[in-house]
Amino acid sequence: MSETIEMGGFGRRAFMTGTLALASAAALWPKDMRAATANRTFAAALGWTTYDSGRHLQDGFKAAVAELGGTLSMTDAGFDARVQSDQIDSLIASKPDALFITPADAVAIAPAVLRAIAAGIPVFCADSAVPGATATTTSMSNNFGMGQYSCEYICQQLKGKGKIARVMLPQNESWDQRTLGMEWTLRRYPDIKIVAEWAFALAGNVTPRQAVDNILTSNPDVDAIWCAWDGAAVEGTLAARAANRGDLILTGIDGGSQAFNYIAGNTPLKLSMAQSFYEMAYSSVFYAHEHLAGRKAPRLVVTPTYAVTSDMLQKGIPDDYDVPGRGSELGWMRAV
Repeated sequence: MSETIEMGGFGRRAFMTGTLALASAAALWPKDMRAATANRTFAAALGWTTYDSGRHLQDGFKAAVAELGGTLSMTDAGFDARVQSDQIDSLIASKPDALFITPADAVAIAPAVLRAIAAGIPVFCADSAVPGATATTTSMSNNFGMGQYSCEYICQQLKGKGKIARVMLPQNESWDQRTLGMEWTLRRYPDIKIVAEWAFALAGNVTPRQAVDNILTSNPDVDAIWCAWDGAAVEGTLAARAANRGDLILTGIDGGSQAFNYIAGNTPLKLSMAQSFYEMAYSSVFYAHEHLAGRKAPRLVVTPTYAVTSDMLQKGIPDDYDVPGRGSELGWMRAV
């Protein structure tokens, strides 16, 4: 699946978020610089475009190229590493000035990423690092810190004592760091015990909903479930409702309108570590332009994450919280 977009106007999300995105971009990239970059060609090999995370990443790439200059071709692998590797090879053949990648399975696509680098194409990764491949810039969240913070929230809510379960996401090294952060926090809480766990597999037959159903059946007295991503937390909330466990505490990681609506609706989902997917994508495009202009680009950009609870959603559900500067306008403080 692919699309080529002539970015003469604005992406859908940039248009919807209005003057904030444009004002931020104008400050970062003056008009005379944008004029000099109009003929640059970019390609994006996206691991997925579904869910709020994929939509925000896609919107960030589109809006940044629209504002900063150039044309953009995009492919969507639908979480299939083999498909994404083939798409990367196809994009290499088109010889773009820079290649943007959001890896769903970073280890599996590493050889294709190395082929892009060997072909002299600068690579910019968003959301996850690709092990063994030296990308020019990787923009991502502090995954270890998000795992720490969300587990600390549960431990505080349980006052340091209780039974918890966890739903893990070991699909790539970056996402697995969340579980390691969660384990680090638990070292300070010896009276909180993990009584059940399940690791999600993209090729598996068990859904997060089924996994949480099983956890609640076998552990009816569990107090909380730590989830490595919001999709599992949302499905876990549905399982909690079906089990009449309104007292259960669930946390997730990702952010976006779906999770925010559950949090605001007084459900068992109490916290989402809301990542700045839009900013990851936007900064990738920005630093691609910087690199191509012969200026320095950072090897690693750690984008903001907000610990979103119901009190932060009293005035509505913001879909644009991860546009650069919007979090501050909302009065949100980055957690990690």
